[in-house]
Amino acid sequence: MPSCLLKLTRVPLGHKPWALFVLIFLFVSFAYIKLYSGIWEDPKSRGTSYGLSTEISCAHSVPSPLNIAGEASPSTGNVFFVETSEQTAPSYLFSCSVESAARTHPGSRVVVLMKGLAKENTSLPKHWAFSLLRCFPNVEIRHLDLTELFSGTPLQRWYLWPLRHWEPYFLPVLSDACRIVLMWKFGGIYLDTDFIVLKNLQNLTNALGIQDVSELNGAFLSFEPKHTFMELCMQDFVQNYNGWIWGHQGPELLTRVFKKWCSIQTIKSMSCKGVRALAQEVVYPIPWQDWKKLFEAVNALELHKLLKNTYAVHIWNKLSHGTKLEIPSQALLAQLYSQFCPATYTKMKQD
Repeated sequence: MPSCLLKLTRVPLGHKPWALFVLIFLFVSFAYIKLYSGIWEDPKSRGTSYGLSTEISCAHSVPSPLNIAGEASPSTGNVFFVETSEQTAPSYLFSCSVESAARTHPGSRVVVLMKGLAKENTSLPKHWAFSLLRCFPNVEIRHLDLTELFSGTPLQRWYLWPLRHWEPYFLPVLSDACRIVLMWKFGGIYLDTDFIVLKNLQNLTNALGIQDVSELNGAFLSFEPKHTFMELCMQDFVQNYNGWIWGHQGPELLTRVFKKWCSIQTIKSMSCKGVRALAQEVVYPIPWQDWKKLFEAVNALELHKLLKNTYAVHIWNKLSHGTKLEIPSQALLAQLYSQFCPATYTKMKQD
């Protein structure tokens, strides 16, 4: 910058306004890039991350209630979580999401894929969440190799375009891409890292959830491998790509494809050609517009009524991550932590 200012003083008088404009443009672009790296960091990876203790005792974590009861999971399909940022310090909600899935799916592998983990390093970073999640024998935490994941799919060329990471919503779009490719290649269940799982999800096959009256959401997906619906989603991702509109590659994509799949104009709870659009209460019982209800107190009767037909609760972390949660309390979210991820909840109380 000093050298640029020095050169500016040597520019002929008639050219100085134009040179000044270029200099300001470069400065604003640099500032935007620095700001961009913070603003568009995936909020799911944010959150208070205490380092008071990196080692967690497993006595209170395993075996899970389903292991004790000796109940078998209906299927051994994988449950996937994906972290596409470089973050390697999971939040309480991240830990709770994985723990609740591990407890409700004791017969399944719960696979956590994190881009920030070193590919060649077999040891995990020293962080309490990794120590806690290692207590569950069905949890596997691995490096996310995006080049390998997208290879052999229509999204391979999309990902390899060198300027892709400059797009404003690159991280959420990358997450949208990962989930549909995972479902197509491997099948199983995909969950965002801001879900708290209440029940085993394996019987919700070839399904996705309705988030409101007009749109589906891909925060939960459950499909058999190589399913045609997921193949169509990959094709639409590339053919109708627009990385400059929030949600265009996510909820809007799934809604577009499902409407074509079923030849309908309006989204509703239904089964069509073997693919189910689940009612809102199944995995999105709290609409995103009402996310503040997660922090409001509810009694036991209200909680039971609210979650009677619910398999998982989406916490809408993009909206809620900055809101203070009292622990312990009768807030809906606090009660969900307490009941469905007790090891994480214990750590929260300690901190």
